[in-house]
Amino acid sequence: MTAAGTDIQTGDDVSERPAARRLSRPGRRSHFRQEWGRAWKYRELYLLLLPAILFFVIFRYIPMGGLVMGFQNYSPVRGFLGSPWVGFQHFETLFALPKFLEVFRNTVIISLYKLFIGFPVPIIFALLLNEVRHLLFKRTIQTVTYFPHFLSWVVYGGIMVLFIGPGGAVPEGLEAIGLKMPALLVNPKYFRTILVITNIMKEFGWAAIVYLAAIASIDPSIYEAAMVDGANRLQQARYITLPGLRGVMGIVFILSMGNILEAGFEQVFVMYNPAVFSVGDILDTYIYRIGLVDGRFSLATAVGLFRSVIAAIMIVLTNYILKRADQPTLW
Repeated sequence: MTAAGTDIQTGDDVSERPAARRLSRPGRRSHFRQEWGRAWKYRELYLLLLPAILFFVIFRYIPMGGLVMGFQNYSPVRGFLGSPWVGFQHFETLFALPKFLEVFRNTVIISLYKLFIGFPVPIIFALLLNEVRHLLFKRTIQTVTYFPHFLSWVVYGGIMVLFIGPGGAVPEGLEAIGLKMPALLVNPKYFRTILVITNIMKEFGWAAIVYLAAIASIDPSIYEAAMVDGANRLQQARYITLPGLRGVMGIVFILSMGNILEAGFEQVFVMYNPAVFSVGDILDTYIYRIGLVDGRFSLATAVGLFRSVIAAIMIVLTNYILKRADQPTLW
């Protein structure tokens, strides 16, 4: 390049080239170096993030390739490449099954019960726990309520069956004092209620963590100003704490709506029995029976894909409704 600004190789006047063209390559290189430098600076944090990335890639994204079974007459012997394609035949068969309508209805009802009854419980618990001033008592309550979350449903559900099932500790104890307890786990009238109550008992302490964290992030000076103005504890919770939780509540609600067709396979599988199939059989247990027990892999995949599509629609729809209502959303 000459001093006059002429490119020696092309003879063009560099000053007449567009600025974006002159700076494109150096700009890209500079941006790459900047991003690489930032990644290297925080390499320890990226290293900590690596297991989570690998988990989602291995157990969430790679298995998505198996969705092709929903459009094939899949045979384990032939594999994905050798199994014949049947299009939407399995979906047509699925929607024509009377049993599918029953399990779909059960799944929606149980999920809605868990959502609308169980959703306020951790919020109320977090508000109450936030008012506790005795540190030892507060930590004890937290430990006791968190602990059930770390038990698998095989253990926790087995404990519930031993306590409230036929011949369990609670019915036997009531009979010893002359009272009679209805058979809860084998009575369709009570089974859904038992599912909701035991699920709340197991998870409300753990679910309250995110709300306690949100409460801790509220500026203490706001509470001090409210106390100066004469606000009591109830008024502070109503006008300061609850509005401060609105964003977290909206996001949790959106994610919960995405799980509307996941009524809890482990819980239902451990606690249900043939006597309550009419009200307790859900999509997850139905997939288990037709997929693993009956060996109808393609039909089970079609059910799972249908459930995932509904979940995605519910997340987008709920996010849109909350956004129109001027509430915090995911995007």
